[in-house]
Amino acid sequence: MEIPEVSWPRDLDEARSVQGSLSEGVMLRPLPGPVKLVAGIDAAFTEKNTIAAVVVLDIERMEKVEETFSIMKTGFPYIPGYLSFREGPAVLSALKKLRVVPDVFIFDGQGIAHPRGLGIATHIGVLLGRPTIGCAKSRLVGEFRAPQPEKGAAEPLMLGGTVVGVVLRTRSRVKPLFVSPGNLVTVEDAAGVVLECSTKYRLPEPVRYADRYAAEVKKRFYGERQAGPGQT
Repeated sequence: MEIPEVSWPRDLDEARSVQGSLSEGVMLRPLPGPVKLVAGIDAAFTEKNTIAAVVVLDIERMEKVEETFSIMKTGFPYIPGYLSFREGPAVLSALKKLRVVPDVFIFDGQGIAHPRGLGIATHIGVLLGRPTIGCAKSRLVGEFRAPQPEKGAAEPLMLGGTVVGVVLRTRSRVKPLFVSPGNLVTVEDAAGVVLECSTKYRLPEPVRYADRYAAEVKKRFYGERQAGPGQT
């Protein structure tokens, strides 16, 4: 997959400036057609390295099409709201190895539901010019009402009077996920794709596969299970 060259900042002030610039390039619009190939992206960490994993599924058959990973030295500290600078270099390296081009990319992290509107799904989505979705296990910003307990129940995630995402129940009587568009998708499409990818687990299948693959790669190379910071 073709990936642009990116110069990653090394300090917080520069990272904040990059977020401000990239946020101007965010576009939210309906997906152009049916979605078949969906990539899940997640990461694991060692003391010094980031392990990014990408798994592409054919969601019509829920079958794995391709998986890639990349291990890189972690070059940015863990700071809430700046996950993309910590994980981004390894994520782009893993995406570059893909032979197929997914229709949509789902990240274990935030989209526009972010203090500066640029979570990792949005950041990478703008860089790639591809449809991306943020799917986080916890809220970073916004207010919401708890959705009903049944699978498929949803409530809007509000920030400053604007809907920035959906609090979506992907499994009955299990904690909901915080879904927000990254780039080139709408709030409605983001929620629809995540729900379509959800089977009997809380996480949508592409992200669940990526989470598991990242842990497997970490164990293979370092003999450890995943133990990294949360999704911001």
